[in-house]
Amino acid sequence: MSFNIGLSGIRAASQDLNITGNNIANASTVGFKQSRAEFQDLYASSMLGSGRNQTGSGVLLGNVGQLFNQGTIDTTGNALDMGVNGNGFFVTSNNGAIQYTRAGYFGTDKDGFIVDNNGYKLQGYPTSATGQLQDGVRGDLRLETTNQAPKATTTVAQTLNLNSTNTVPVNTPFNADDPTTYNSSTSVNIYDAEGNSHVMSQYFVKDGANSWSMKVLVDGRNPLDGRSTNADGATPLSVDLDFTDKGLLIPNQADNAASGLVSNGDGTFALKGWTPVQSDGKTPATYVANGAAATASIGVDLRGTTQYNSAFAVNSVNQDGYTTGMLSGLEISDTGQIFARYTNGQSKVQGQVVLANFANVQGLTPIGKTSWVESADSGQPVIGTPRSGTLGALQAGSLEASNVDISTELVDLIVAQRNYQANAKTIETENAVTQTIINLR
Repeated sequence: MSFNIGLSGIRAASQDLNITGNNIANASTVGFKQSRAEFQDLYASSMLGSGRNQTGSGVLLGNVGQLFNQGTIDTTGNALDMGVNGNGFFVTSNNGAIQYTRAGYFGTDKDGFIVDNNGYKLQGYPTSATGQLQDGVRGDLRLETTNQAPKATTTVAQTLNLNSTNTVPVNTPFNADDPTTYNSSTSVNIYDAEGNSHVMSQYFVKDGANSWSMKVLVDGRNPLDGRSTNADGATPLSVDLDFTDKGLLIPNQADNAASGLVSNGDGTFALKGWTPVQSDGKTPATYVANGAAATASIGVDLRGTTQYNSAFAVNSVNQDGYTTGMLSGLEISDTGQIFARYTNGQSKVQGQVVLANFANVQGLTPIGKTSWVESADSGQPVIGTPRSGTLGALQAGSLEASNVDISTELVDLIVAQRNYQANAKTIETENAVTQTIINLR
């Protein structure tokens, strides 16, 4: 019996050495989770059960436990490297076979799909054809690397202050080239359907107490008559701006539809019928349509504009158009949203990474390549976005290091070696005793 007990001890010590050696070998493996040997003692049993004073039959390896405690998050600077700080696993698909990993090595393949270093596709919530995030619809995440299409300007929102102490200009009529014919001016870039930039200039002329007019030119030309070469081409659109005796814009302005700049009666105006033009570069220049689709209407929002005793100022300006843009970078938030940044200053959500968690993570089945699969013991995965529920946060540009503690493993290595030697000594001693019995006369 002692031979078998010693053999079971040697076998257990050998298995302990293998597990410890595997931990040490993977001390630098990103996303690796260390294991430990969990041993159990053995006792002989019979139909009537075990005796109270049995000496035992040795030891066996009851389980190889996985320790999913957090590893160190190390910064890499690579935009698509990701680490999970807290609970959860990345979900990857190998041609439909779902696997789970903590190793956040990610990049893109030739088709733009986000893949790990094994070529497995990262799962998440993709975006629809209109750019809307599809919450709850899990699929392969893919980055659009094509240029972002331009967007024509449809709204220009401004907050201005007109100086109430200004006087009516002495020189008339209005001339954009003569600053003495108006009190103040500003300009904003707007974009046509092809992404070409145009300058919308606004000139403010005081007509009397609490009464102003706003003149509008686009590229120095009348937006509705931009093809001409004569002086009429520089005749602006015009709309009246009236203020209360407290300096607030009166929303209900007169409708000036004939000029192409229409009041909506609420402090906003519509620039209707603008056909983008371009100059032929000659002197005098001839302006012709540049081929971009005509813009049906551009909303000009002046709500919040005031007339106070202070210098003319543009307090805020915002327009919603932009030119075409090339992909210039990626940003991933701690909730997993992937933002693409473009050279035109725009950004767009391209998907959201999801994480999976299990009721019993120790029950996951390791399959190599720092991946696990679901098992009956682990339970079914709970899928969600980072920072939701009990799921951890995502750290982009970082990787989670192995959670192996080398100093602890080296001590365990020594202990396993001593156990091996001690069990070998048990066998050696039993052999000596047996030999003594054989040598009896």
